Amino acid sequence: QVQLVESGGALVQPGGSLRLSCAASGSFFSIYTMGWYRQVPGKQREPVASISNGGRTNYADSVKGRFTVSRDNAKNTVYLQMNSLKPEDTAVYYCNADISSSGSYRPYWGQGTQVTVSS
Repeated sequence: QVQLVESGGALVQPGGSLRLSCAASGSFFSIYTMGWYRQVPGKQREPVASISNGGRTNYADSVKGRFTVSRDNAKNTVYLQMNSLKPEDTAVYYCNADISSSGSYRPYWGQGTQVTVSS
């Protein structure tokens, strides 16, 4: 059974930094894209950043220049370094990964980790 386990969410002041981690575990063949989404109450979950197994990255316009996504393929882990945090970054952050465990890729989700930016 494949699992994504996130960590790193916390309460941080505006302008501060935080790093989220997400590790994939279980039995699988390979991971293609890994990334992060976020969701606030009453709104749809939105993509934040993603990285392919080849290292190609994509970012939402709202986080470009402030957030950096990276991954360690040996550890099956994706990271999100968040700098210059703003109150509007407050959300539950979800890890997402396209994982192949039986010949085809399917998306998996983590349980979510709360990030609160407030003074």
